[in-house]
Amino acid sequence: MPDLGKYATDILAAYAATALLVAGIVGLTWRRSRRVRAALERAETRAGHNG
Repeated sequence: MPDLGKYATDILAAYAATALLVAGIVGLTWRRSRRVRAALERAETRAGHNG
């Protein structure tokens, strides 16, 4: 690990905050994709019954 000097705490906190934000965005994207996929499957099922 590089020597971060007197800014080590600030730099590591920024890395941690960034990692949390990226993880949150990935989690929200995954959750939304599941909802959209389920809605698409419901729509396809309805379309299949009507046609």
